[in-house]
Amino acid sequence: MVHGQIARSSSPRAALMTVFLVVLVDLVGFGIILPLLPFFASQFQAGPAAIGTLYAVYSFAQLVFSPLWGSLSDRIGRRPVMLISTFGSSLSYVLFVFSHSFWALFATRLLAGVMGGNISAAQSYVSDVTTPQDRAKGMGLIGAAFGIGFALGPIIASAMLHWAPVWGGWFEKNPYAAPGLAAGTLSFASFLLVLLKLPETVQKGSAPAAPSARRSVFGSAFWKEVFSGRDRHLPVLLGCVVLLSVGQSSLYSAFPLFCRDVLRLTPAQIGMEFGLMGIVAIFIQGGLIRVLVKRVGENALFLVGSILMTAGLAAIPFGGSFGGLTLILAVMSVGGSFNGPAIFSLVSKEAREGETGATMGLSQSSAGLGRVLGPVWGGALYSRGYFLPFVLTAALVALTIPAARFLAKGRGARPA
Repeated sequence: MVHGQIARSSSPRAALMTVFLVVLVDLVGFGIILPLLPFFASQFQAGPAAIGTLYAVYSFAQLVFSPLWGSLSDRIGRRPVMLISTFGSSLSYVLFVFSHSFWALFATRLLAGVMGGNISAAQSYVSDVTTPQDRAKGMGLIGAAFGIGFALGPIIASAMLHWAPVWGGWFEKNPYAAPGLAAGTLSFASFLLVLLKLPETVQKGSAPAAPSARRSVFGSAFWKEVFSGRDRHLPVLLGCVVLLSVGQSSLYSAFPLFCRDVLRLTPAQIGMEFGLMGIVAIFIQGGLIRVLVKRVGENALFLVGSILMTAGLAAIPFGGSFGGLTLILAVMSVGGSFNGPAIFSLVSKEAREGETGATMGLSQSSAGLGRVLGPVWGGALYSRGYFLPFVLTAALVALTIPAARFLAKGRGARPA
């Protein structure tokens, strides 16, 4: 649904590109910080388990707060939520620079996770300014922003760490200061984009007066609403979001260890493999997805994507070499680039009038749950056998294949 304010102030296409830039700039900052966490935390004598909590607390905070931000965006608008979250993210990165203990660092990741509501608000914005037929293309832009952020962020972080000794002074004493300040600057630039360029799409008074039952993931009313039967496809879709998120995030802990211990790859080669996945996401979700949706539709893309992702995950321990692993990761990334935009588009179509933000917040909360579980799951399985995290995670992701077939049959007679 396109609300009145967007029509008066800007074209939907221009607004869509602006929200893409907002998310992109913010996620490049996120990508800068992500690979630095283990090294920064090790300065405070943090062990592997403690370092793992830095990743988990961010996702856990998103799990709790994404539905809250989504519901709030239905009531007060997308712009205020995105302004608060982007400014808060910028603040978290500045605090990251000045962290002098593990718990201070932990607090910055908690704050960054709480402020992660800009993604659910951005997805709701995309839903506002696109038609149902174009919804997956819009969601693909958000996915492309993720791919670009994860591809560019580590490169920028590596470059700044390299130049820190050259700059000398404070930057030489604290090599993580420059990347942290760069991430904070990018998030603040995202804040300015929202403030100066992004029009509102939610009209005052358009949201329901009563609080949404989906506001709290820990409330009983939340779950009664989800499983009430009024949205019979929503529980299946959200379950698939969790499984796909576990599949992707399990790689954070297990994949680098496998590359180092089994294939004897260097850190630079491991970084190249992660960069490849980002490049595939950019290519598909940034452009090809719109052609594919027109030709085959979201349901078919979801099904094919799940098949390819399952096959790719299961094949990782049999890569055997850098080249073989690259080919396998390409297949897996194509699958993830298909089913990601498709499933979020399908979730958005289950939203009721005035509750798009709440529903997209719920989908982000589900993805957050997967990102909390995935690294723990992958690391625990890796300690018992290098092939287990990939084969067993593939078995979990394979459950989305019959779910995709069920959803395709169920939606076959429904209007898009």
